[in-house]
Amino acid sequence: MAGSSNDSSPDLTRDQPKPAIQLCHQTGQVPEAAPDWLTAYELERFSGLSGTRAAEFLTSRWLIRQALSKAGSAKPDCCWPENGRPTTSASPAGWHLSLSHSHGLSACATQYGSALGIDIEPSKRHPQWQKVAKRWFSPIEQEWLFQEDDAHTFLRAWTLKEAWLKATGRGIAGNLQTLEIRRNFELYGDQPDDHWQACAFYTEGFLCSLVFRQTEGGHFGAWPTITLLEPPPEDYSLSIAEPLDTHWEPMFQRRIRSKRR
Repeated sequence: MAGSSNDSSPDLTRDQPKPAIQLCHQTGQVPEAAPDWLTAYELERFSGLSGTRAAEFLTSRWLIRQALSKAGSAKPDCCWPENGRPTTSASPAGWHLSLSHSHGLSACATQYGSALGIDIEPSKRHPQWQKVAKRWFSPIEQEWLFQEDDAHTFLRAWTLKEAWLKATGRGIAGNLQTLEIRRNFELYGDQPDDHWQACAFYTEGFLCSLVFRQTEGGHFGAWPTITLLEPPPEDYSLSIAEPLDTHWEPMFQRRIRSKRR
């Protein structure tokens, strides 16, 4: 099974509650003047950045508007997030979103009415992961991860935990074990219900993990809409970005069971 960004899929609406993921590569360009579509809060943030961080910030804010435009059927210049960490939309209202960026790729996930979290990592990354696992992972996780002894398996677990923390609105410190990942990626979270689910896939040389809470009308097994957009233009203008040909390879979908049972 594989997907394509050119698969014929209807735009998300409030009656189609599955998440959507928009991705784009960063250009690395920083315009001489800040785009006029930035909010006052965003402009203040941008003014303190330079170089790669400035390009990364502009790309993510440009991508948020492209994602909300597609999700809410609105023009990109009519879309923007709430101030602060961009987890909800100010216009159009009611959308939750999550950002991730790594090594030149940005991702924005959206869903109406319910929080979600996304995390991406280069699939060829070879981290020195053993110390991280010993310090932050549970004894159950450490046991099977050290038996597997594979950096890519660790990355799958790490991105799932990152996505879980984003979806549940928490930071890393003291919270990495709130999602316990058991052998064969059996998932147990500390939330009191079983409406949470996770999926993971490869695309553009990256591993992507998404965690979201199933909304009313949704069903387990439906993959999010996954679209790679053309990169932002040099001036970061907000014309509607065209989708590019890309393929994604599904890894797994899992329900996140409650550890409180």
